[in-house]
This record gives sequence, C-alpha cells and structure tokens, in this order.
Amino acid sequence: MAEDTKEKRGGRPRGARIEVWVTPEERAKIAERADRAGLSLSAYMRAAGLNHRIKSVYDLQAVGDLVRVNGDLGRVAGLLKLWLAEKPGQGARRFEVDRIMTEFRALQAELSGIMRRAVK
Repeated sequence: MAEDTKEKRGGRPRGARIEVWVTPEERAKIAERADRAGLSLSAYMRAAGLNHRIKSVYDLQAVGDLVRVNGDLGRVAGLLKLWLAEKPGQGARRFEVDRIMTEFRALQAELSGIMRRAVK
C-alpha cells in the first residue's frame, strides 16, 4: 500500500502486514465480532493480537439505557417526595413511603454500579 493512500484514509501509517489464513466461516465470525465492537477488521485483529480488551458497542448502548432508567427512578422518587410534602398522610403511611424511597436509592446505587462495571 502506498504511503499517500494511508494518509488519505486518515489512519496511522503502518509498514508491516500479518497474514492470517482462516476459513470463510471463521472470517465471518471475526467480522461479526469486529462489527459488534464497532471496529474495523484490522483494528479488531490488532486489539485481539495485542491482548487489549475489546469493548462491545452494545455495552455502551446498554449503559445509555441504564442511565435513562436511573434518571426515571430519580424522577419517580422526586415526585413521590413532592407528593409526601404536599399531602402528608394521604394514600400511604409515612413509613411505607420511606421504605419505598430507600428501595429507590438502593436501585439507583445498584444501577450505578452496573454502569461503572460495563464501561470499564
């Protein structure tokens, strides 16, 4: 590959190439995994060969979903707290609502822990 072609593609110039012989099925499986990770085939093979951790794009999408759920939990807990402040003693006993608020906080903490593990 000519040097000017490498520069046009915007990648780092690399001067050495490694050939790996695979079956069509193996190539398809490797290409699928590279796609799931959001990497080119070369970048995926380089990361795998250098024993770098390969994160899936789906991990990041799942974390985004968890962030939204965590926000929803916070909003529900806030509305519940507002309701308690404006209409104390109506609908549920205070200790029951306090227990639910504690459960909301525990769920939010659990979600935060899951998100931290997913992005590492």
